[in-house]
Amino acid sequence: MRVPTRRYDEKRQALDPYLTKDKYNELKDKLNHLKKVTRLRLMKEVATLAEHGDFSENAAYQIAKGRLRSVNDAIYILEEHLKKAIIISGNKNQDKVAIGSKVTVLVDGVEKVFTILGSSELDLSKNIISHNSPLGLALLNARVGDEISLAKKGYKVVKID
Repeated sequence: MRVPTRRYDEKRQALDPYLTKDKYNELKDKLNHLKKVTRLRLMKEVATLAEHGDFSENAAYQIAKGRLRSVNDAIYILEEHLKKAIIISGNKNQDKVAIGSKVTVLVDGVEKVFTILGSSELDLSKNIISHNSPLGLALLNARVGDEISLAKKGYKVVKID
C-alpha cells in the first residue's frame, strides 16, 4: 500500500533552515497574519457562500475553498520552516568563512564584499549570496589569502568579518 504524501512535502524539504533573526521575525509575523487575519476572513467567506445551497454548482464556494486550502498550505509550510530554523548569529570565528560572514574578495583587481546567508535571504542587489550558491559554496571555509577559481574567474579572499 502506498503512503499518501501531501503536495507541499516537496516544497517543505527544499527550504533552507538558515535564517537571520530579522528574517525569522518577518516569517513569524507573516505566519501570524495568515492565521489571525487571512484565514479567518476566508473561513467566514466560505461559511457565507456555503449557505447558498448546492456545493457542486456553487463556483464561488469552490473558489473560496481553494483559496482557504492555499492559505492553510502556506501556514503549514511556514510553521515547518520556523520549527526547523537555524538562526544565523554572525561569524564568531573570523579565521574561516562561514554562514553569516561578510567576505571581501578581490575579483579582476576589484574588491567586492559579499555577505553569505541562507537561501531565503538572497539579495544580489545588496551582495547577499546564499551559502548554497556556487560562489557561496566555494567561499565556505576559505581563509584570508586563499584563492578560489570559479567560472574562469579568480577570487582571492582579502578580509572576513
